Amino acid sequence: MTTLADLTRWLDGRYPPASAESWDRVGVVCGAPEDPVTSVLLSVDVTTAVVAEAADSGADLLIAHHPLLLRGVHGIDGRQPKGRMLLDLIRGGIGCLAAHTNADIATDGVCRSLAEGIGLTALTPLDPRPAALDQVVVFVPVEHTAAVVAALGAAGAGTIGDYDHCHWSVPGTGSFRPLPGAQPFLGRPGVTETVAEDRVEMVLPRGRRAAVRAALLAAHPYEEPAYHFLELAPGPTDLGIGLLGELAEPLSADAFAAQVAAAVPPTVPGVRLGGDPTRQVRTVAVLAGAGDSHLDAAQRAGVDAYVTSDLRHHPATEALEYADAPVLIDVPHWAAEALWLPRLRALLAADFPELRIRVSEVRTDAWTRRYPG
Repeated sequence: MTTLADLTRWLDGRYPPASAESWDRVGVVCGAPEDPVTSVLLSVDVTTAVVAEAADSGADLLIAHHPLLLRGVHGIDGRQPKGRMLLDLIRGGIGCLAAHTNADIATDGVCRSLAEGIGLTALTPLDPRPAALDQVVVFVPVEHTAAVVAALGAAGAGTIGDYDHCHWSVPGTGSFRPLPGAQPFLGRPGVTETVAEDRVEMVLPRGRRAAVRAALLAAHPYEEPAYHFLELAPGPTDLGIGLLGELAEPLSADAFAAQVAAAVPPTVPGVRLGGDPTRQVRTVAVLAGAGDSHLDAAQRAGVDAYVTSDLRHHPATEALEYADAPVLIDVPHWAAEALWLPRLRALLAADFPELRIRVSEVRTDAWTRRYPG
């Protein structure tokens, strides 16, 4: 039986919460770890219509890109939209998970889905995020080294590329004297002890430091183990906010914008082009979701076009004033991120073939009609 805990571990493994922006709120929105899951609905947003669709389709779990509870709440008030939706989820026995900026940054996540969907290849990060790494050093009685290494590995230490439980150890001699009141694993208070120990070193993502420390303290036999963490220089990574890519053949900005519009779901606002429609486009920056905070990064990258969402008037008009500015292609926020959902469905289906997995049919773009003017 597949449970909410199983799906949470899977989502966290593919889109680690530690890679989310500090302001983000990802992971479990509602539900208990032991809740069984047989049917999953995928959506960009949590709205009243999406919650109703989940209930009508018999879904046990809703996985959304945008967190329902991004900002702090102090009560679940059914008179408010978020409170009403949360109550409906709970009453319907529907769990909810969110993968937001941690899914944006991932190599198989939201930005890549948009970039590949609009025809880009040779993808690299627009705004690279070097991996923040720590090294844990712990001194362990020789006969307990294997157990401590296993516990640290399970907590996230020692993973290097396609290898896990990687560690280095060297034997040595540890010495200590328990003070009055101590309850030592070895020896007795007031008597100096000498023990054959291993010095064990393992690397870990900085975001796993608390979990690794907890695992170390739980697995180590000593009452007060000797250990420390070192902060390492940032390591290379293929993760980052947004992507840079190339078209197989140059297109005019007008033709490329039309290609983008054909690739994303239709919306009332549609896709907009800013800049010279006759400009030749070969190199492109992409950021799914609100991207005007990265206009400067696209400019520095020297690309021909920047594809993103929610471009505001002043940042966009100012960016286009530069002589070598990229043309701007503004895609409605929901449409830009909806391309991730079929990819997520395929990834889930590969690892959980027993589940029924559907992509929501609700278009959560806010706009319903457009008037010429």
